Amino acid sequence: MPVVEFTPSRDQYVWTFGGAEPVMEVAPGTALRLWTEDAFAGRVTSPTDRPSQVLNPKELNPQTGPFYVTGAEPGDTLALHFASIEPARSWAASTTIPLFGALTGTDRTATLQSPLPELTWIYDVDVERAVATFVAHESDFTLELPLAPMLGTVGVAPALREVRTTLVPDYFGGNMDTPELRAGTTVYLGVNVDGALFSVGDGHYRQGEGETCGTALEGAMNVTVIVDLIKGGAPAWPRFEHDDALITVGSARPLEDAWRCSQVEMVGWMTELYGLGRMDAYQLCSQLCLSPLANVVDVNYSAVTKLYKQPLPGVEPYGGVHARLRERAAAL
Repeated sequence: MPVVEFTPSRDQYVWTFGGAEPVMEVAPGTALRLWTEDAFAGRVTSPTDRPSQVLNPKELNPQTGPFYVTGAEPGDTLALHFASIEPARSWAASTTIPLFGALTGTDRTATLQSPLPELTWIYDVDVERAVATFVAHESDFTLELPLAPMLGTVGVAPALREVRTTLVPDYFGGNMDTPELRAGTTVYLGVNVDGALFSVGDGHYRQGEGETCGTALEGAMNVTVIVDLIKGGAPAWPRFEHDDALITVGSARPLEDAWRCSQVEMVGWMTELYGLGRMDAYQLCSQLCLSPLANVVDVNYSAVTKLYKQPLPGVEPYGGVHARLRERAAAL
């Protein structure tokens, strides 16, 4: 299996899905060892930093990529297996940002209340012990949190020459911010343009479901991802597969529409897997599915539908691609 290493220079960061030239072409079957910068572009480094003072609002959520996948055409399915997602720094940053987050007024949820305080937390990270230390601002309380590395963002170029900021999740993937995007996950994305043009980024050393304050433990990440291509079969919304679960992600506002998108995608996936009628798949999903939140803070919200494999017979989506990629990942 060919292995390609790539660490972007600062001028190679990508800030959109679509509208960017690929950094390289990769063939299906290639393993990429990548480095990704944090969502703040490395600009938040101290508890005294204030996002409004140190961040460039035009340079948030930098991506590594995009990568042109040989042979990928609109209507195909891009399969990305994340073999490893590992912290690349000994610290992570999280903040509260004025008019951003789930428990504050925003520019769209307008109120007469003042914005919440603008604060920064820097977490010391012990990679060997797999913990990050929270230090309170208003007391002497500290707490070690277990690391749970994930990527907030993976996406392909949208259709119709559209260009979208990397802050947005939608049908093409993007800034979904779900903890389900962790090592061992295979992500299936519909290809919209020749080459797919996928990119990854927004590493989180851990994040609660919903990403309530708007930021996770943001940090640079070392990522190993194996690229594969399935001809045809493009899903309408992103699909994930773990060893133990099938997952779909919908992104929209209001939140119930994001949830509906993910539910409809799962119903469709079940009809494909088992030849069920749509109403039978609807009934089965209604009794088995879980509905974790991904984010309720981004430009679109993201909702997850999760179906554990255990009660399902012979689950092998896309002919067992996940199992094959998992074996290749183990060989790395």
